[in-house]
Amino acid sequence: MEKTLGLVGKKLGMTQIFLEDGSVVPVTVVEAGPCPVVQKKTKKKDGYNALQLGFFAKKEQRVNKPLSGHFKKAGTGAFYLLKEFRVEEEIEGYEPGQRVDVTLFKSGDIVDVTGLSKGKGFTGVMKRHGFHGSPGSHGTHEYFRHGGSVSSATFPHHVFKGKRMPGHHGNQKVTIQNIKVLEVREDQNLIFLRGGIPGSPNGWVLIRSATKKKAAASVLGRAG
Repeated sequence: MEKTLGLVGKKLGMTQIFLEDGSVVPVTVVEAGPCPVVQKKTKKKDGYNALQLGFFAKKEQRVNKPLSGHFKKAGTGAFYLLKEFRVEEEIEGYEPGQRVDVTLFKSGDIVDVTGLSKGKGFTGVMKRHGFHGSPGSHGTHEYFRHGGSVSSATFPHHVFKGKRMPGHHGNQKVTIQNIKVLEVREDQNLIFLRGGIPGSPNGWVLIRSATKKKAAASVLGRAG
């Protein structure tokens, strides 16, 4: 994965907007930043370049002593969420306390969005893995949504590791790639992303420049 600077945001929900040609497209509205730089790491001192960003302010009395000292050193105040972004390029232009906001992106950019998918609890194989289920005709009795045989009584005497079975569904880290930024509202710290993104409303998301799109562009550039 390419190491680029990104933003931490909060998914507000979905709506729709009209494009210039009159077509209507669904969009996800994300409140992204502003994210103050809490810590700056350099290759000379820490072995790699990175910026630690904070998001969503928190009362300082609700922070434990180690984190309280960490925030006090940066002079930024306390935050609920801290995220470190490793970057390849030099980060001389950034200092602790400096804010990174939605101006990092512009309309037309292609980004990757990472979030925590909706938790669906304990589900069966049809919902979790897309199984068809058993036939609903004669001879099937209380077995319509079951997964079928899971192993053998002779060989190998146990269930193979990785067997698709019922279990916990959702609540996992998911990244959707190549999402287009349709609009950026700097005065409201809002980014409008085309289509849906992982997570529930008010869930945390990470937005960074698309890796595959840049890789494809660099390959085409070398070919030309």
